[in-house]
Amino acid sequence: MFSKIFPKIHSEGYKFIVIVVILTIIFYKLSNSLGLVGLVLTVWVYYFFRDPERVIIEDNNYLVSPADGEVIKVEVVDGPKELGLENKKFNKVSIFMNIFDCHVNRTPCAGQVDEILYKPGKFLNASLDKASEDNERNYYKIKDVHGNEIIVVQIAGLIARRIVCETNKNQELRQGDRIGMIRFGSRADVYYENYEPLVKIGQIAISGETLLAKR
Repeated sequence: MFSKIFPKIHSEGYKFIVIVVILTIIFYKLSNSLGLVGLVLTVWVYYFFRDPERVIIEDNNYLVSPADGEVIKVEVVDGPKELGLENKKFNKVSIFMNIFDCHVNRTPCAGQVDEILYKPGKFLNASLDKASEDNERNYYKIKDVHGNEIIVVQIAGLIARRIVCETNKNQELRQGDRIGMIRFGSRADVYYENYEPLVKIGQIAISGETLLAKR
């Protein structure tokens, strides 16, 4: 029960919590109303950086969601041109993370990280179609245990200003391992082959737990 009320937080969150706590103390010295605003902001920052444990299926016949949030796209598209995959067809699922969702991202599958590519860009609303091509983003190309290419793309959002990568090239991952996070509102795209989608638009996904697709 305690861990549900006070979940573990991501290491990226500590400095922000310290900042808002200091601001809250200053606000309270100015007025009680401002202090209350600071307290609410402190609670929100704490929960934004939460990093709860998840129950992972650990079944190589499934892909799990890389992010918490709403499924906004389920479609067949060309692969990311940034990885030289524009002439290959992939299923694609896009998950929008609002400012109240957990922003720690996880790998959909077990496998080896073949490539990591960071692309600077704009900070459009992450729910827009153009965000996949125009926004700041980070690509992870993972070769799953069946030899399929699975691509996860972290996409910065309207107020996001940093994508945090916690994964290295050639690293071996277990399904559901943490790969990084995005600060303050964002999106995750997953490109995959040889799996059938299990989610639909409007569905709420949970990182590491929601089954995204099946072989």
